[in-house]
Amino acid sequence: MQPSRHQARRGVRALSGALLTSLVALAALLTGASTSHADTTICEQFGSTTIQGRYVVQNNRWGTSQPQCITVTDSGFRVAQADGSVPTNGAPKSYPSVYNGCHYTNCSPGTKLPARLSTIADAPTSISYSYVGGDAAYNASYDIWLDPTPRTDGVNRTEIMIWFNKVGPIQPIGSQVGTATVGGRIWQVWSGSNGSNDVLSFVAPSAIDNWSFDAMDFVRQAVSRGLARNDWYLTSVQAGFEPWRNGAGLAVNSFSSTVNLGGGSPGGPGTPSGPAACKVAYSTSVWQGGFTADVTLTNTGSSPVNGWNLAFTLPAGQTITSAWNAGISPSSGAVKAGNLAYNASLAPGDQVSFGFQASYSGSFAKPSAFSLNGTSCTPA
Repeated sequence: MQPSRHQARRGVRALSGALLTSLVALAALLTGASTSHADTTICEQFGSTTIQGRYVVQNNRWGTSQPQCITVTDSGFRVAQADGSVPTNGAPKSYPSVYNGCHYTNCSPGTKLPARLSTIADAPTSISYSYVGGDAAYNASYDIWLDPTPRTDGVNRTEIMIWFNKVGPIQPIGSQVGTATVGGRIWQVWSGSNGSNDVLSFVAPSAIDNWSFDAMDFVRQAVSRGLARNDWYLTSVQAGFEPWRNGAGLAVNSFSSTVNLGGGSPGGPGTPSGPAACKVAYSTSVWQGGFTADVTLTNTGSSPVNGWNLAFTLPAGQTITSAWNAGISPSSGAVKAGNLAYNASLAPGDQVSFGFQASYSGSFAKPSAFSLNGTSCTPA
């Protein structure tokens, strides 16, 4: 467990908010937050620059006095120097990263963040990492920050961490509370607090080099677990590394993040307003103790659906173990299957198909009813 890891990440979190804001502002003036060009090297502790006119890249070294330098490219950065090490049962050395949004008053150019969750239709993003081996200890972490207020000047209430890779004897904050299928992938789910904010972590069972996904799929997980609300704000999304030991050669090869507004409603993030009509076909392949289900959702209404959530209740004894073409949560009982970034829109007459594998005990049965964004569907 690492109760102080994220407290240390910002370097001086124990100081008062006003003093902290002043120190970060002074650091920005001293180190410069200029527009980057290829192969810009940053060695200043909190040095930063911008890329593509829309993202901020930061060195963000706070947990060690040893040197750290990053080489910034037009599409990401590479850790050029990462000296020294810290105990792997404590906080990491730093969080070199690239982000869209606001980090301690330093906001990326043209960002739409902070944005209220209920107004976000989707937040498509992509990331490509390069890893190193040897005697290094680190994670590759994609962070999503949420807060009850649209703050831009400090730590937020809830942090979602997506661990694309971990090397060495390190673990997320808190303890493992189960598994979940999010974005069509299975994750270990960890939950805890570092004393300053709640942390919800999703750990990949094996390394992911690159992925395109909807960040709102993970936000919905935080909402469903009571760690955020639909009237909260998304303040930033960040991608980088937390090194404990060594780390030279780690790289974010490319990063993109877009926040699309206007598709939400008070019902929840990414839930469209307006009428909906639908039909659902549900077919299964069943064997002793397990089954797969193929679900086809058709928009039978006269208006497009921009962001869908299909709700249904699994009969008692059934538990989803994996899913494809949709994010499904929780794994049993009353569940919701939500769109991914690439299949969010359904024009009138359009269909979308997704599926899942599940275990069952007792007699096998099928769900009795389905609803699309709160409107009942007819069986196909």
